[in-house]
Amino acid sequence: MTAPETSITTVPRLYTNKTLRNAFGGVLSFFILLLIGVLAFSIRLFSVIKYESVIHEFDPYFNYRVTQFLTKKGIYEFWNWFDDRTWYPLGRVIGGTVYPGLTLTAGTLWWLLNSLNIPLSVETVCVFTAPIFSAFASWATYLLTKEVKGAGAGLTAAALLAMVPSYISRSVAGSYDNEAVAIFALIFTFYLYIKTLNTGSLFYATLNSIAYFYMVCSWGGYTFIINLIPMHVLLCIVTGRYSSRLYIVYAPLVVLGTLLAALVPVVGFNAVMTSEHFASFLVFIIVHVVAFVYYIKGILSPKMFKVAVTLVVSVGLAVCCAVIAVLIALVASSPTKGWSGRSLSLLDPTYASKYIPIIASVSEHQPPTWPSYFMDINVLAFLVPAGIIACFLPLSDASSFVVLYIATSVYFSGVMVRLMLVLAPAACITSGIALSQAFDVFTRSIKFQLPGLSSNAEVHAGETSSATAEAQNDAVNTGKSEETLKDRSSRKSKKKEREHVEKPSTKAKVEKKRLLALPLEASVISLLLLVLLGAFYVVHCVWAAAEAYSAPSIVLTSHSHDGLHVFDDFREAYAWLRHNTDVDDKVASWWDYGYQTTAMANRTVIVDNNTWNNTHIATVGTAMSSPEKAAWEIFHSLDVKYVLVVFGGLVGYPSDDINKFLWMVRIGGGVFPHIKEPDYLRDGQYRIDSQATPTMLNCLMYKLSYYRYSQLIIGWFGYIN
Repeated sequence: MTAPETSITTVPRLYTNKTLRNAFGGVLSFFILLLIGVLAFSIRLFSVIKYESVIHEFDPYFNYRVTQFLTKKGIYEFWNWFDDRTWYPLGRVIGGTVYPGLTLTAGTLWWLLNSLNIPLSVETVCVFTAPIFSAFASWATYLLTKEVKGAGAGLTAAALLAMVPSYISRSVAGSYDNEAVAIFALIFTFYLYIKTLNTGSLFYATLNSIAYFYMVCSWGGYTFIINLIPMHVLLCIVTGRYSSRLYIVYAPLVVLGTLLAALVPVVGFNAVMTSEHFASFLVFIIVHVVAFVYYIKGILSPKMFKVAVTLVVSVGLAVCCAVIAVLIALVASSPTKGWSGRSLSLLDPTYASKYIPIIASVSEHQPPTWPSYFMDINVLAFLVPAGIIACFLPLSDASSFVVLYIATSVYFSGVMVRLMLVLAPAACITSGIALSQAFDVFTRSIKFQLPGLSSNAEVHAGETSSATAEAQNDAVNTGKSEETLKDRSSRKSKKKEREHVEKPSTKAKVEKKRLLALPLEASVISLLLLVLLGAFYVVHCVWAAAEAYSAPSIVLTSHSHDGLHVFDDFREAYAWLRHNTDVDDKVASWWDYGYQTTAMANRTVIVDNNTWNNTHIATVGTAMSSPEKAAWEIFHSLDVKYVLVVFGGLVGYPSDDINKFLWMVRIGGGVFPHIKEPDYLRDGQYRIDSQATPTMLNCLMYKLSYYRYSQLIIGWFGYIN
C-alpha cells in the first residue's frame, strides 16, 4: 500500500517543476518582448531629441493634412472630401484616392487619447505613430518566427527588427507615411497565415482576412501579399504537401479578403480586374481541383478513382483555360496588359526609364547599390544564407514560406531601393533563426563538455518526461479501492521493465549528440564572435538612427569649423507665402513641394506628389524648361501668381531644382515634343556654367535659380570678410 502512494505523490511533483519552468520561461519572454518594444520606440526618437517634434519629408505632410481634416470634420466628410487646393484647376477627390489606413489609425489614436483626457495635438499623434507601430511590428515578428522555429528564434528576430536601419529609415518619429503602419500589417498578416496553416483553425483564417484588409487600407504594397501567399500555396501543392489546413487558410483569404479589399475606395474593382490579383484566383481554382481529387480518393475504389481523376483534371484544365482566356480578353485592350506602371517597373527594371520618366525620376525608385545593403541591413546580409539553410533543417510548410519570402524580397529590393523596407523583416526573421540555431549548437556543445555534466543528466531527463506522462495518465483520486492500486503498481513494474530496455537506446542518442558536439574552445570562441557581431550591429543601428535617418528634410544642417549650422529656409519660405500672399493665390512649383505647400503655406498648387496626372506635371515641366515669355503664358493660363524654386548653389544643397531640372525636361518632352533634352546638353554633358547651351541659359528655371546670384556672392563674401 505504501509504494503506490509514494509513486502517486512523487511524479506530480516532477510535473509541477516542469510547469514552473515553463511558466518562468513565459514570464521572462514577456518581459524581454516588453523591453524590445521599448527599444523599438526609443531608438526612433533621435529626430525629436536632436531637432523638434516635426513632420518629415514630403508625403507625410499630405497625410498630416488629411488627418487634421478627419479629426475636425469626421469620417463621412473625409470620404466625400473634394480638395480644390491641389491640382488646380482639376482638384482631387481625397476619399477615393488615398489609402486610408494610416489616417484612420492616427485619427482613432487621437480620439482615444482625448477621450481619456490626454489632450495631445493631431501633429503630436502623427509624429509618434510610426515609433509606436514599430514596437507592434517587432512583436508581430516574434509571433511569426515563433511559429516557424520556436520562441528563441522569435525573440532574436524581434530584437533585430527593432533596430534594423532599413525599417528605422521609414519609421522614425515624424515619418508619418503609409509604411509606418503597413510593415506591421504585412508581418501580422503573414503571422496569421502561418498560424492558420499550422493549426487549421477557421478563426485564425478569418483574422488573417481581416489583417489583409487592414494591409489593403494601409499601403499599395498589399499586392506583395496577395501574390506571395498564392505562390507558397502552389509550392506546397507541387511538392506534395497539400492538406486540409492549406485549403482552410487559402480559400477564406481569397474570398473574404477580396470582398473586403473591394470596399476600399482607392482599390475598388481593381481587386478583381487588375493583373496583380489574377494569380490568386488561378491558384484558388487549382486548390479546389486538388481538394476535390483528395476528396473523391477517399470515397471511390482505385479503379473508379482513376476515371474520376481523369474527368476532374480535364474539367479543371478546361475551367482554367476558360478563366485565363477571359482574363486575357479583359486586359488585352490595355497597353500595359492590366499591370500598373509601378508593378511593371518591378517586373522589368528598365520599363520606367523607357516609358514612365516620372516614376524613374523618384530617387527611392532607383535600384540600390551594394553599400546600401550593408548600410540598411548590416551584418544581417551575412546571416541570411545561414538562416535559409536552417529553414531546411527540417523543412516545413512554415519554413518554406520564410524561404520564399526572403527570395522574393531580395529580388524586389534589388529593383527598387524603397523595397529594402520589405526585405528588412525577412532578413531579420532568417537571421534570427540562424543566430538562435547557432547559439543552441554552441551552448549545447559547451554543456556536453563542462565538468560535472554527463549523459546521465540526459537519461534522467528522459526518465523524468516518461514519469510525467505516466503521472498524467495515472493520477487519480487516492480514495480508490485496493484492487485499483494493485493494478497500478503492476503497470508501474511493467513500465520499469520497458524503461530498462529503452535506456541503451537513449544513451546511444546522447552519445551520438556528444560525438556531434564541437570542441569546447571552438564553441566558446564562436559564442564570443557572435556576441561581438551583435554588438557591432547594435552600434551601427544606433549610429544610423541618430545620424543618417533622423534629420528631417525640411530642416537642413551642416558642420563647419565654427560649429553646427541649421538652415530652416523651407519653413521660412512657406511661412512667407502664408503671411504675404492672398488665400486664393496659386503657386507653381515642381511636384516635389506640392504637399508641403498646401500643408504649411495653405496655398493652392498646380501639381503635387500624388503624380496622378502626367500631362499636368509635364505642363509645369515645360514651363520651367521654356523661355520667360512662353513660361509666363503657360502659368498665366493656370492663374499662377507665384513660382516656387528651390536653389542650393550657395550652400551646396544637392537636391535643389537645378539638379532635378533634366527630369523636368524629360517629363515635359514626353508630352510636348518641342522640348528636347539634347538642346539642354553641351556635347552630351549637363552644364550650368558659361559653357551651357543657349536654351539652358534662357530657360525659366535657370534664370530663377541664378537671379542676382552674382550680387549675392559678392555680398556673402563681403559678410564673411
